[in-house]
Amino acid sequence: MATPLAKRRILIMATDGFEQSELEVPRDRLKEAGADVAIASLKAGRIKGWNEDDWGDEVNVDLLVGDADAGDYDGLVLPGGQINPDLLRLEEKAIALIRDFAAAGKPVAAICHAPWLLIEAGLAKGKRMTGYKSIQTDVANAGAEVVDAKVVVDGNIITSRCPDDLPAFCDAIIAALAPVDANS
Repeated sequence: MATPLAKRRILIMATDGFEQSELEVPRDRLKEAGADVAIASLKAGRIKGWNEDDWGDEVNVDLLVGDADAGDYDGLVLPGGQINPDLLRLEEKAIALIRDFAAAGKPVAAICHAPWLLIEAGLAKGKRMTGYKSIQTDVANAGAEVVDAKVVVDGNIITSRCPDDLPAFCDAIIAALAPVDANS
């Protein structure tokens, strides 16, 4: 099997209450594509997911958000759920890290409620974006053009609406990170 993301390092930023599938599916797809994937959070140890209508499984945290450096990674993935992005958007270190990835022109991928983080980081204005239906007004009010699609790519910003969109979301992330030159 080809590994289009060999030598690529991807950071997933999440905390307790992340939507289970929105962390696990991208993590697993990126690893299958050959990427090295790390999870950054607000606390060390393990964080607990939200699985549809109740608490889900835990995942191991590799590093603290405050210790993460955008220069060490090729892209950033932001899982949704209601709880996770709502907690992260209150943390200046998390918002600063998102801004650092965006400023470096690296892919920043947000699904479901995670576009709240893009809004908080000041990255929505003038962009074409999507998100979960309950936050689409927030996205529009932040100055983005809301598009109702499985995945929307505008420059280095990748957004999707919900777990049903995960295949398209993951494909867009992989496409954004795959080297143009196979020798890269």
